Amino acid sequence: MTHDDDIATVAGLIKDAKIAMLTTVGADGSLVSRPMGVQDVDFDGDLWFFADADSHKVHEIEAGSPANAAFADATAWVSVSGPAEVVRDVAKNRELWGATAEAWFPDGPETPGLVLVVLHGRTAEYWHAKGGRLTTAFSLVKAKVTGERYDGGENETVQL
Repeated sequence: MTHDDDIATVAGLIKDAKIAMLTTVGADGSLVSRPMGVQDVDFDGDLWFFADADSHKVHEIEAGSPANAAFADATAWVSVSGPAEVVRDVAKNRELWGATAEAWFPDGPETPGLVLVVLHGRTAEYWHAKGGRLTTAFSLVKAKVTGERYDGGENETVQL
């Protein structure tokens, strides 16, 4: 596969995701994860989230914390890692505004203290069990019955 194919695979696995678990490093060095609404933009390695300017995640990112966004569904798991930054740009807020943002910020894209967090993905690792839940369940049962290790499907690390 080409580099563009790899990125397209990651994009395809997360395209319907509405929520990611965004992880940053807290002030005490601990990892902190929280659910964040993913903004609906074509994935090019960057993931966008709206946040309160005074939130812990924003302070952690402003202090230089790297970030990770994790996604999961019935047959795929994706982890995107890289540096993050806080963006204060009302025009960008308007551009990315949608139903997910409105659920959290009902006053709209001009909400005081509203910022964007952008995770600049450098790497993505994914696991994909093709064939859906039934195939995954069958493979798990087969592994148990035969005593062979479960084949969890395709696993790749992609440089973004």
